[in-house]
Order: sequence, then C-alpha cells, then structure tokens
Amino acid sequence: MSASSTTPGNTPLPIRSERVLVLASSLVVIAIVSIVTFLLIREHASAQQDATRAATNIVQLIDADVLRNVELYDLSLQGLIAAAKRDDLRDVSPTIRHLALFDRATAAPYKGDILLLDKRGDVIADSASIEPRKGNYADREYFQSHVQDPSPRMMISRPFRARSGEHDWRISFSYRLNDDQGGFLGVAEAAMRLSYFSQLFKSLNIGHGGTVNLVSRDGIVLAQEPPLAEDMIGRDYSKRPNFIRILREGNGSFTAISSTDQTLRLYTFSQVGDLPLVVVVALSSQAVFASWERTALLVSGATGALCIGLLWLTWRLRRELRRRHRAERELAHLASVDSLTGLANRRALDETLRQEWLRAQRSGQPLSVLMVDADHFKAFNDRYGHQRGDEALRALAQLIGQHVRRPADLAARYGGEEFSVVLPETTTAGAFTMAQNIREAVEQLPAIVAGDTPMTVSIGIATWAQGPYSEVQQLLLAADKALYQAKASGRNRVVCAM
Repeated sequence: MSASSTTPGNTPLPIRSERVLVLASSLVVIAIVSIVTFLLIREHASAQQDATRAATNIVQLIDADVLRNVELYDLSLQGLIAAAKRDDLRDVSPTIRHLALFDRATAAPYKGDILLLDKRGDVIADSASIEPRKGNYADREYFQSHVQDPSPRMMISRPFRARSGEHDWRISFSYRLNDDQGGFLGVAEAAMRLSYFSQLFKSLNIGHGGTVNLVSRDGIVLAQEPPLAEDMIGRDYSKRPNFIRILREGNGSFTAISSTDQTLRLYTFSQVGDLPLVVVVALSSQAVFASWERTALLVSGATGALCIGLLWLTWRLRRELRRRHRAERELAHLASVDSLTGLANRRALDETLRQEWLRAQRSGQPLSVLMVDADHFKAFNDRYGHQRGDEALRALAQLIGQHVRRPADLAARYGGEEFSVVLPETTTAGAFTMAQNIREAVEQLPAIVAGDTPMTVSIGIATWAQGPYSEVQQLLLAADKALYQAKASGRNRVVCAM
C-alpha cells in the first residue's frame, strides 16, 4: 500500500505539487521574458522612428537650402536670357551690357562661371569678364542635350571638371534659347561648385558612420559627405538596388545593406522640390541602435540573471520538497511496518483490507483472507525466552513474505504470533493452495533451538465471492474462526470457513 496521498486523478499529491511548482515558475519566467522582449522590440522601433524623424529633418533642411540656392541660379539664368533677348543692349557699351546680363549672378554662393553660348557652342557672354573668353563648349553634355531636346525646362548636368582655375568638380544649370519659331539659338549656363554641398553637409551632425548624398534623378552621385570611396563624384548608381528604390519612390525611408561598404543603413530620402535632385541621408544602423543595444544588453543580462535565479530557487525548493516527501514516505512506511518482523502492521492491514473490500464490492471479484498462527508459541516463548521467540516470529514472517509475491497481495502481523494475508481476486481454492504451501514450508524450517521440535502453523481461510459476508469485519472474523477450528482439530493444518 502507498503511504502518499493521492488526488482524484490518482496522481500523488507530492508529485502534483512539484509539477505545479515547476509549471508556475516556468510560466513566470516565460512571462518575464515575453514582457522584456516586447519592451525591447518597442524600444527598438522607437529608436528607429526617432532616427528616421531626425534624418527627415536633416533632409528637409538640405532640401530647403539647396532649393533656395538653385532658385538663385535659376533667377540668374532667367535674367541672363531676358537680357540677351533685348535688342536695345546691342548698341550699349560692353560694360553696361555686362552689368545688364549678369546683374543677378552675384547672389549665388559657390557659383562658378555663368556663360551665354551661341548655337555653335562659342562663348558670347561671360560673367567672369567683360570681354568673353575664347572657348567652345559644344562638346559639353548639357549643350548636346539642349540641341537635341527643344524642351524649355532647366537641365542639371552630370558632374564635370572645370576647364580653368582649380579644375574642381562642378555641375551646371542650363536653359535652351529659342528664336520666335522655336529654333535653337544657344544655351545659358551657370556652374555651381560641388564644394557647396560638401560644406553644407559637413555642417550637419549625422552621427558616426552616416553619410549625406546628393543624387541626380539619373542616379549620378553629385556630392557625398563623408565619401565612402575615392572618386565617388560622378558615379552612376542607377543600377544598384537601394538607389533603384530611392529613384523610383522619390521620398521615403527604409533599412537595407549598403552595396558600397556592406553596412546596414537607415536610408531617408526626398526629392528637392521639382528639381531632378534627390537628397539621401544614410545613417549607420550601428550608430542608430548603439544606445538601444547597450540598454538591451543590460536589461537582457538582468532579466537572464533574474530568471536563472528564479529557476535555481525553484530547483532548490523542489529538492527540499522531495526531501520532505521522502521523509514523509519513510515515516509513513515506518508507521505501516511491524518493527519486529518487517511485515505490514495492523494499521496497514486494516487500511489495505478496507480498500480491497471496497474494490471487490465494485468489481465482483473474490477476496480471500488467511489467518496464520504459530502452534504452541506461548509454551516455546516461556521455555526459551522472548529472544528466541522473536527469532521464531522473524523466521516465520520471512517465510510468509516469500510466498506473497503479487503486488496487490499483503502479508501483515495481526498481533502476537498471529499473521494475516490479504489475497485480492483469489478464490478459496487459490487461497488454500497458498496456505498449504506456507504450512509445508514452515515444517521444513530448521528448529530455532537444537533438539526442539520443528515449528508448525495453523491457518484459517475465509473468502468473499459476492457473499455471504456483508462487512469486511465479518470476513476477518470468519477467517479467525476457521483458524481456531484448525487448532481445535489438532493444529498444523488448513481450514476453510464454510
């Protein structure tokens, strides 16, 4: 018989309590990890939103500055074109004509030369001098484009090196000049030094590893600060995946790996007004999430330590519970075992007999009980003393225990020199066979005291097989009566209750 309490589902309470403890601790750990993970994910998204907002502000600032200065160039060119079409300026002095043509050109910062070219590409007016320079610019890309394209819109060229001065990088803003019939008359062109963009970009704080780029709608890099590679200016990025998306969408933000330095970056970009220019701010994800990563590392470490500590305490508590349960089982075992013989005691016998009686009532299976008593034990005990008597009882208990092999069977000390065996699902014939085997085996035991007669036992049997007993005590009493009948009939025999 198990000494542990059980639940209605036949699960021992100690095992159930351990399972509840482990489950509760696991759920707490999962909840902690889930909450911390959710908060870290939210903070990660917040860090990205803040970076995108800051990058958007930078883009808008660049847009406004670039657009304002491009408008100055546009104003200068429009003034140049309007003045060039005036017939009354042809007869004035070169100085006055120069002032009339280029009076609006001085306001543009980082300006290069502003030129008026005829239809052959020769310079007919030059902002740098009253006397136009000698030169032909028909080979320039912007000139060829205007020859082929009659559109009146302003064109922004690819970056090019200046032919004079420092040979620095420049871009040009240009318009086509047409006659009244739309025929090609020439080009008005103004150059801007790209150092303007570099100076503008350097004044912005974009964090470590970030870049600011100005790209034409054709995918040509016009300016980048700081440059990620040598000779970046003038490169065609129109075929690279990130720039394909930038040029297609015009405005927006996304995260991707840079094809230039294989760094994960947060790209924020916007077209400059109606101009064919796109400003791209590319922030390094490592810089964007540096603070978040430090926080995540600290929080994750603290959470991990907390969860490990909780699991360790759970393990310690579970171990203590097991020790307690083990001690309780040992105490229960001691409370149910006869200290002299090692068999179950009277308390365990009564509990087992009650349970098997109820089970037999439900199943209808037979239940047999054996009452075993050592013959002439009192006289043996008086003659040789209690020590020898105890030896005899231990030998008899060991032999009975050896014959009770099924897990459901129980051998117990009933009291004094009397023993009882409970045999569930056993008929009278089966119980009689076991009783005879026990009786014959006792006869074969060596004498406890040399020269004394061998030990014998008398055994009484009672069986419930859907009658005739209505209570378990009646069954036990019937077996006891059969035992005394065996003794009265001469001892060393088995008698079944009728």
